[in-house]
Amino acid sequence: MTYADYVARHRRVTARACVLSARDNVATVLSGAAAGARIVFEFGAVYCAEDVPAGHKVALVAIPRGGKIVKFGVSIGSATRDIAPGQHVHIHNVASDYTPTWEPAG
Repeated sequence: MTYADYVARHRRVTARACVLSARDNVATVLSGAAAGARIVFEFGAVYCAEDVPAGHKVALVAIPRGGKIVKFGVSIGSATRDIAPGQHVHIHNVASDYTPTWEPAG
């Protein structure tokens, strides 16, 4: 194994994300994050449990089913199932507090 291979295999990839308020329990991923990517924020860090596309949210802490999703310092929705730190937070596990929840056809 070359040194470059070793570094590529063992380095911690840091993804860019934005936490908008100290009250937020999610961060917005800025350029996409692969599973295992590390997201560092002011009061900690989290590893992505799965791929998170750019513009989508990742949980910074455990959010129980029925718990509020907080972004911009305010609730934007409720968890429809338990969400672990590092999990993708989107329409598959959040019901909006503002609009009817989108459901796939079929």
